Amino acid sequence: MNLLRPLLSALAALAMAAGAAQAQPKAMERLDRGLVAMRAGEGVFLSWRLLGTEPAAVRFNVYRDGRRLTPQPQALTSFTDGQGRADSLYTVSAVVAGRELPAEAAVSPWAQPYLRLPLQKPAGGVTPDGVAYTYEANDGSAADLDGDGRYELIVKWQPTNAHDNSQRGYTGPTLLDAYRLDGTRLWRIDLGRNIRAGAHYTSFLAYDFDGDGRAEVMMKTADGTVDGTGKPIGDAGADHRNGAGYVLAGPEFLTVFDGRTGAALATAPYVPARGNVAAWGDAYGNRVDRFLAGVAYLDGQRPSAVFSRGYYTRAVLAAWDWRGGRLTQRWVFDSDRDAASRPAAGQGAHWFSVADVDGDGRDDIVYGAATIGSDGRLLYSAGLCHGDALHVGHLDPSREGQQVFMVHETPRCYGAHGLEMHDAATGRVLWSLPGQNHDVGRGVCMDIDPAYPGEECWGAVGGLMSASGKLISERHPERMNFAVWWDGDLLRESLDGTAIEKWNPAAFRFEKLLDGKPFGAAANNGTKATPVLSADLFGDWREEVVWRNQDSTALLVFSTPHPTPYRLVTLMHDPQYRVQVAAQNAGYNQPPHPGFHLGHGMKPPTPAAIVAP
Repeated sequence: MNLLRPLLSALAALAMAAGAAQAQPKAMERLDRGLVAMRAGEGVFLSWRLLGTEPAAVRFNVYRDGRRLTPQPQALTSFTDGQGRADSLYTVSAVVAGRELPAEAAVSPWAQPYLRLPLQKPAGGVTPDGVAYTYEANDGSAADLDGDGRYELIVKWQPTNAHDNSQRGYTGPTLLDAYRLDGTRLWRIDLGRNIRAGAHYTSFLAYDFDGDGRAEVMMKTADGTVDGTGKPIGDAGADHRNGAGYVLAGPEFLTVFDGRTGAALATAPYVPARGNVAAWGDAYGNRVDRFLAGVAYLDGQRPSAVFSRGYYTRAVLAAWDWRGGRLTQRWVFDSDRDAASRPAAGQGAHWFSVADVDGDGRDDIVYGAATIGSDGRLLYSAGLCHGDALHVGHLDPSREGQQVFMVHETPRCYGAHGLEMHDAATGRVLWSLPGQNHDVGRGVCMDIDPAYPGEECWGAVGGLMSASGKLISERHPERMNFAVWWDGDLLRESLDGTAIEKWNPAAFRFEKLLDGKPFGAAANNGTKATPVLSADLFGDWREEVVWRNQDSTALLVFSTPHPTPYRLVTLMHDPQYRVQVAAQNAGYNQPPHPGFHLGHGMKPPTPAAIVAP
């Protein structure tokens, strides 16, 4: 593949130029204003969405109890009312071409620094080997399930005896709940005994795949899965578990569920079938049962679902469309298919990302160290093998296109490139650090230092690097799990465990902005220490953080109380950011990156071409 890289670079440049000229609008969610109010000091802080479907010149008026607070319509999407009270009612009206449009329903300030969403915690149980388990709220997603312009939250319930694929043992079933933000539960799906519980078994996609204004939910199912209306899928009485608790026999399905009711709408055989388990690299299921999923605009206009199997050895990805009530397969990529596909074998990560890497207007799948094009063919393989973390975005604003930062696991494969940034279109390594013969298990990219253009990157081994490959320090920051845009500037903050922290370059340390623990917040996934979800759920362009509380009886949704002088379209109307959020529940989830550079000194982005129902 190295001999092809100059040609790939030239073709990518041509594609980017062509794509910029003929990009088609992508079908996105219709969102409401997303106004949120919270107590801030002696007053009330308000923020709301600037929509990607609004004219650039839109301005806003803010009202408290029917009285206008803005002398003139303002451009910014946040406002502090120094006279606001706990019982005040607020509305925001858009002003277009001098005409004020009707406001949406009034909101009152939150009673505490977060929104508390009560959960209906499921009862525990006992597995056939006599092990008792309870449930914890785990990874989540957000989607407008009922078409009202507001997000619902979808939460995966994980039993306390969930296992990694490398560990034997029975598990309780995985459950999936959907909740409105007022705590109303819409439905519960029970995946049943034949879907093993753990970080790598269940990746679910909540997205409006057919463009009717309401999101569907898609995921892998099996005999005994029960939909949100109580109807079983397949053979309700089947038990395909073996004596070690693995499920290595029986049919496997892909099911589309109605977002409003959880009813199964369509079911097809999961692709690929497991076939000969040992052919994937071991006979006990560690490699065959590695699943991931993501949403991608493969045709440049409408979303498709991509479900995968395998990344340590063979890698297979299947793209599906849900259109007009029919589930159809768009393409299948299989690293075993032919010589041209084989370089993708062993290159997968514990999460895959989605981005338009070549600028042709259609999304591609960054499957770790290999990238699969929108047409289901291998674009390139960097050949550096599997890794635990990758970040995809316009990380270096001095370069055209997008970049991939990835850490790698196997020294004999990655060689001198244990941590590296490569060109997202061609796989050419732009800079790297040695992995010191380690499995480099953590890595992150976010703009934390205004002295260096672009995002700073670091991992569990080596120092702190600038986006352009300059060594900033031989040491690396201690936090490297997740990231969030939280305070008022354009730099990004660390999100690790239940803390949001800002980097102090002079002191070379992170300093706390918010600690969720005193409010009862708890993190998920062990040392990964991730939230249920982090995304721009409402308010302005900054991100919200959703943690579970310590006994999983509620979700705690935190939104920033900090004013900002920056006006940006809601990140959920940036298609790349939105699809990366949709996959945040998969595998070793990673923070989302928009399709433009968002950071200190950024150029004003060109809003993505989108349409909403």
